[in-house]
Amino acid sequence: MTGKRHLRNFLPVRTRPVPEGHAPRGRAARRGGTRTSVLSAGALAACASLAVGCGVVPGTSGGGTDEPITVMTWAPEDTAATNKPGMPAMAQAYARWVNSRGGLDGRELRVLTCNDDNEAVGAAACAQRAVDEGAVAVVGSYSQHGRSFLSPLESAGIPYMGGYGVTSDEFTSSISYPVNGGQFSLLAGLGEQLADACGTVVLVRPDSVVGDTMPVLLDAGLRTGEHAAVTDQLAAEDATSYTDAAGRALARATSDTSSTGCVVPSLGDRTDTFMDSFRRVRDDSSEVRIGSVLGSVDQSRLDATGGSSGPYEGAYVTGWYPEETDARWNTMNEVIDEHAFGDNRIDASDPGVQTTWVAYTVFEAVVEKLGEEEISARSIRRALDDGLEVTTGGLTPTLRWRFEDLIAAGDFPRLVNSDVTFQVVRDGRLVAARKDFVNVRQTLENAG
Repeated sequence: MTGKRHLRNFLPVRTRPVPEGHAPRGRAARRGGTRTSVLSAGALAACASLAVGCGVVPGTSGGGTDEPITVMTWAPEDTAATNKPGMPAMAQAYARWVNSRGGLDGRELRVLTCNDDNEAVGAAACAQRAVDEGAVAVVGSYSQHGRSFLSPLESAGIPYMGGYGVTSDEFTSSISYPVNGGQFSLLAGLGEQLADACGTVVLVRPDSVVGDTMPVLLDAGLRTGEHAAVTDQLAAEDATSYTDAAGRALARATSDTSSTGCVVPSLGDRTDTFMDSFRRVRDDSSEVRIGSVLGSVDQSRLDATGGSSGPYEGAYVTGWYPEETDARWNTMNEVIDEHAFGDNRIDASDPGVQTTWVAYTVFEAVVEKLGEEEISARSIRRALDDGLEVTTGGLTPTLRWRFEDLIAAGDFPRLVNSDVTFQVVRDGRLVAARKDFVNVRQTLENAG
């Protein structure tokens, strides 16, 4: 582990006293019975020596009934590219919430957090720390370096539950259990949404491995409406100004005067920077609209950029989940208000925060399903592989990760949820453009 910032992030969320009138649930309420220790006799003997460092066997949270269940959530913070500090903050708030109610099935939830610094070495270090600290799962996390963090997790058999879905590795690894369709479903869905609404479509995206997948998927969605291929335009992911890029995108989008062109900026945290430049070069008479995906655009960004008078007014946006004002988010919003009040890292409209909430909902369902069984990386994977069905209060379709539940898209064999939502910016607010989820499974299967 490198840097003090990494080390200070590994702080457990301590159990709050159980409020009066709230009896402990699950194991904490049961007396009698024992748990077999996960440490072998040889390991126990080694621990008897002061010369030998002792720890928890990878992928276990200890053997005692009252010992906490340890998990990890990571995301980049304070970097020059995409940052998702709200995800580990949401994980900590979730832990405070469940611990105030007596824990998960009566056991304390201990959340470790880590900053991967948007670097491969940082992602690998976070994963190795999860192994060393005995985490039974990595839950609701974000990283652009899938191979770097998945290798240590695969070696230890630790499941990766509910990643953000920014890398293709998350949809190929056997220890990954995604809760959404990742960036791939968003781009395919956005293509479907723009196919009948736009003339020329210009994609402005980073020159990176992740960026290289974007035009392929956007094209797959556009083809559902027999639309011409996207105009692909590269841009620096960490630029401080996009005047030239915005000018080129505008010129291309308006080159065909017979229809309204659309510009799709997909630059992570730099999307706002691009849009600031775009607003400066755009003529008020230019007939052009914006297309984007949640993560690049959310309600907080709309508010910060002028709302109904800002550059996103009229934009088409594709997301994984219902819009932030939907009543299905009420419980999450209450948890944020009660257990993360004043923590400005958490934005309830951020799809990263929302993904972390959904991922921990899945994790809680797994723990409840296991009941008296040992909570370990192996038992969690077995429960998920054996067909555990998890409902998320309508935020996603029912989730299940059996072999027969995987879609037939060759590049995304672990993808089980191919539903997206179509939204649009009206009067400065993100609202549903279509009431129900839209399934893009066929589009993903046809992408190539």
